[in-house]
Amino acid sequence: MPLLKSPKLIVFDFDGVFTDNGVLVHEDGSESVFCSRADGLGISLLAAKGILMVVLSTEENPVVSARSKKLGLPCYQGVRDKFQALKALLEEKRIDAEDVVYVGNDINDLKCMEWVGCGVAVKDAEPAVLAKAKVVLKKEGGRGAVRELCDLVMQESSHP
Repeated sequence: MPLLKSPKLIVFDFDGVFTDNGVLVHEDGSESVFCSRADGLGISLLAAKGILMVVLSTEENPVVSARSKKLGLPCYQGVRDKFQALKALLEEKRIDAEDVVYVGNDINDLKCMEWVGCGVAVKDAEPAVLAKAKVVLKKEGGRGAVRELCDLVMQESSHP
């Protein structure tokens, strides 16, 4: 199934989507992750087209906030029930679930992915997520998957 031509909202999980799902733990307990710099330009191109985007993460960590802030993305973190949080967000924004793209990689993303118009998985997502995704990206999380999605949305929206 193709990607939505004109999504009103794109929701991104963070770990495993913007990152490779790895974490570097420093001796002081702080953490670092690897993200792709290519994602930033893709995000800015979609933002210029007026497409809303948010990060919805179970993880609560300063790296999630810092990266989201740098990309200009609203960030909801420490979310225990992503589905309820997504429902509340769509109600607040008055957006229908059919007009939403949700990008995830793990089983806590499944309910959201199945509910929205287009559930997207990164290449290295969990098998159950890959099986339910309407679109599977060619790139892995943290390795340009977000940019790939942004490019696909730009391509879809440029076709009549």
